[in-house]
Amino acid sequence: MAKKEETPNMVEQFAEFKELKNIDKTTMISVLEESFRNVLAKMFGTDENLDVILNPDKGDVQIFQNLKVVADGDVTDPNLQISLSDARADNDPEAEVGEEHTKEIFFEKFGRRAILTLRQTLQSKILDLQKEAVYAKFKELEGELVSGEVYQTWSRETLLLDDEKNELLLPKSESIPGDFFRKGETVRAVIANVDNKNNNPKITVSRTNNEFLRRLFELEVPEIHDGLISIRAIARIPGERAKIAVESYDDRIDPVGACVGVKGSRIHGIVHELRNENIDVINYTSNPSLFIQRALSPAKITSIRIDEEEKKAEVILRPEEVSLAIGKNGLNIKLASMLTGYVIDVYRDTEETIEEDIYLDEFKDEIDEWVIEALKNIGCLTAKNVLNAPREMLINEADLEEDTVDNVINILRAEFEE
Repeated sequence: MAKKEETPNMVEQFAEFKELKNIDKTTMISVLEESFRNVLAKMFGTDENLDVILNPDKGDVQIFQNLKVVADGDVTDPNLQISLSDARADNDPEAEVGEEHTKEIFFEKFGRRAILTLRQTLQSKILDLQKEAVYAKFKELEGELVSGEVYQTWSRETLLLDDEKNELLLPKSESIPGDFFRKGETVRAVIANVDNKNNNPKITVSRTNNEFLRRLFELEVPEIHDGLISIRAIARIPGERAKIAVESYDDRIDPVGACVGVKGSRIHGIVHELRNENIDVINYTSNPSLFIQRALSPAKITSIRIDEEEKKAEVILRPEEVSLAIGKNGLNIKLASMLTGYVIDVYRDTEETIEEDIYLDEFKDEIDEWVIEALKNIGCLTAKNVLNAPREMLINEADLEEDTVDNVINILRAEFEE
């Protein structure tokens, strides 16, 4: 119960907490002082005339009470006043009435109950600080990748513990279908939401969030991490299939090839992490017609009509391409819509439609193949696609000379005039 034993122990306990939770020294001193003052205020009725001096490095705590000197017999409040004779007896032989006398208080002399109260007050404030520090730390990490060890699994959620034993909750709704975790297994997820209701931080993580896929690609593809390749859009049906649109800021880098890796080396680990979720990686383009065409891959589009205001697209395909566009259980067209932001309606080509239009590949005898490929790359797959497109778009987006474009238009027009 002696001061030299009890108080330094409490300081050491707080110093250990400071090291784990990154509490700065100023905050540590403030919490210690406030804890002492709270207990002293209850004991003396006020702490306004008390000085608490802390040296947390050594564990020293000194407490001084400032009292007004009054004549003997005139003391009405011993917590604020001291008699002249008592002041002179307390190492102040020159004390005079009306002056202030400083008296040192030895906390351990107030007994075990006071020390226990101080310890409980200190622990309570440390716990509050701990919760505030956890909330502040993880709030800044929303959307970031985190790993945790499975501690316990219930029917509706799984409890993970990170390296610092912080609790991370993975709800069933945020787990990938097929996820099955064993106690002690390490699980990766993104921090989806952090709230602090009633000063009780709750950290919710997710494996179905689009950001989870983004962070995995950043981890596996150095070019994305370094900013040379940008992920422009993501669409996921967790555990089933995903589409991701990427763009390179360096013409020398093939963004799709970089994301997939040699023989799929980079994407294989991501697919495995996502419980064999198939991932389509496509080149992003600001041309909505071409973007939708790429998003519907592997289907090949005959023609497309875009309503940019309504964000709708009517896609016409040959009968054998329709099932590819829609995909198993409608996943392909659903993901294409999610990725591009367009409502996509698919229509079968009728025989009349096929007769009315002609694929550009049919003109290889009259138009250079590289020119045809340039036009196909901007979404112009048929003759009427080209003829219905603005001339300026064909020049600028297909990167063709004006004479080349005019020559192509003349060849195609002649075909329909015949």
